[in-house]
Amino acid sequence: MPAIKSTSLRDLKARVNLLDVVSRVVTVRKVGSRFRGLCPFHQEKTPSFYVNPDNGFYKCFGCGKAGDVITFVRETEGLTFTEAVETIAKRFGVTLEYEAGAGPSREERSLRQELFELHELAAEHFYQAFKGPGPAGDFMRAYWTEKRRFPVELADEFKIGAADANGGELAAMLMRRKFSEEALRQCGLFFAPRDGGPIVLGTLKHRFRGRLMIPIRDHQGRVVAFTARQTDLTPADDPAREAKYVNSPETPIFTKGNLLFNLDRARSHVGDDRPFVLVEGQLDALRCWQVGLKTAVAPQGTAITDTQLALLRRYHLEVECFFDSDSAGQKAALRFLPLALKTGLEVRFLTLAGAEKVDPDLLFLERGLAAYDELRHSALSMMGFMQRYILPDPRAATSEATARAVQQIYEVVAATDSEVLQKQLLAEIAPVIGALRIMPDAFERDFLRFVRHRSRQSPPAAPAPGAGPLPAATTVRPPEHDLLLLCLHYEQFGKPLAHELLPRDWIDAAHPSGAILRRFLTEFEHDTWPGRDHLDELLETPEEKTLVASLLFESPAIDDPRKVANEGLRRLQSRTLEPRLRQIELEIASKQTDVDADILLLLLRDRSELQRQLRQPPALADGG
Repeated sequence: MPAIKSTSLRDLKARVNLLDVVSRVVTVRKVGSRFRGLCPFHQEKTPSFYVNPDNGFYKCFGCGKAGDVITFVRETEGLTFTEAVETIAKRFGVTLEYEAGAGPSREERSLRQELFELHELAAEHFYQAFKGPGPAGDFMRAYWTEKRRFPVELADEFKIGAADANGGELAAMLMRRKFSEEALRQCGLFFAPRDGGPIVLGTLKHRFRGRLMIPIRDHQGRVVAFTARQTDLTPADDPAREAKYVNSPETPIFTKGNLLFNLDRARSHVGDDRPFVLVEGQLDALRCWQVGLKTAVAPQGTAITDTQLALLRRYHLEVECFFDSDSAGQKAALRFLPLALKTGLEVRFLTLAGAEKVDPDLLFLERGLAAYDELRHSALSMMGFMQRYILPDPRAATSEATARAVQQIYEVVAATDSEVLQKQLLAEIAPVIGALRIMPDAFERDFLRFVRHRSRQSPPAAPAPGAGPLPAATTVRPPEHDLLLLCLHYEQFGKPLAHELLPRDWIDAAHPSGAILRRFLTEFEHDTWPGRDHLDELLETPEEKTLVASLLFESPAIDDPRKVANEGLRRLQSRTLEPRLRQIELEIASKQTDVDADILLLLLRDRSELQRQLRQPPALADGG
């Protein structure tokens, strides 16, 4: 793929505000001149992720991740460098120029970018079929408004679509647009030839036929998949004819357990006393949206995952769970509980007083947004929910039922690593334990034995890929680190360091700071230093880019940078010359009994010279 011109990269960074990009993924609040939020790269309860929009860098003081706008998009969206640049440019209307002149052809684009474009076109194709004339459109609009009782305006807002009994002309349209065979095979919209033969018109079989099409968007609003609802138009030869809902299969841009339906819209509506509301299905979430409950999200027809909950936690710490009150809904809620605790979410369960069975879709259809206030009034805490559904009548419970209930309680409470929260949860369930005639002290001791037993059975956690040993708390930063910091923030020091003061063999290039410092000094020496805002081409590894971004994140509080530079030079000189001096002194001691006076004289001269250099280390001149 042709390289993007460095001038285009500079223009992109100058025109795109990092805060605008980060805010699509992380909810941040202003703290002084910077912005702070929960880190998107690791789970945390106290925000330690900071954005400095003035200099275009972010840094997490918890996990150490740092970078610029391109790095952020690369890491949060799983893209290559070029893909990230092209994604940002398209999103913000920035034109890119390529070294080859014309930019990448369709064949040269990344598969992921091609699949994003393909899904947007497919969503528009299904939507136009829903809105347009013809039997399929007429049927689906009637199904939507009369049977499901949704307004047409909601279908317009969410681009609800229709696939006719034959699948429509989607394949033909995409082939006319010259999408690659690989994209057509992997998009999940078709059954491709199993023999791996070439794709021509007629060899692609539509996966979705005679179904209502609901576009699935990732948290950034890009269509990545579809959920298809069975209707009377679904043909008898559909392989999944009996399934009410069929999702797209997993593809390079869609993993069911990694996204939540409507999160792209709901995340901008959460706030004080407006937590997320987790419902079971897409139509439940659409009903919530229709009546004005804008914070509803839904999983993709599978059990909730810790990845999905971590996504929610980026934007808000609280979730209200409103699943169907049937057996399946209760089981889903119980599976959800330990994951929520592990992620650090605060959870409440929405219930309707006096109602044995509640369907969110029907409830909001009949009562509107007022039903939400009624649900919140009778909401249950985690332990309250467990008491109601695990052991509704403790006094009538058999010993087996009691043992099962206690085990489930232990599993949930142990999911949090906070001893304070564990004690709070155990105290909350204490009345139920008392009704079971179990002494609270015995219950707590048994819980501690459960935790110890489970920890003995669990294998030790493997270190993260590429992670080395944790540095000791007393580790001293190498002098290369300080000099690199100065070169970035006090660029006037670069030339004198490179030309006069710092021999390259003093620098330890085995560490990232040393390797980068040596490379930067070469640029200063040859008058090719590009400036601190344009260092991409000089940084070779993700580790190097993270280090430089971390150093650039904020201006260092240094009263006398020249003094810091001189101390760094002194330390480098001492680290290099003192071992040589010790070696010479050992040789002198061994030569004292020898008769070779000339060799001894040379050693004494070398020692004297090294001692002189160590007494007079190189230093920047005043004003240098």
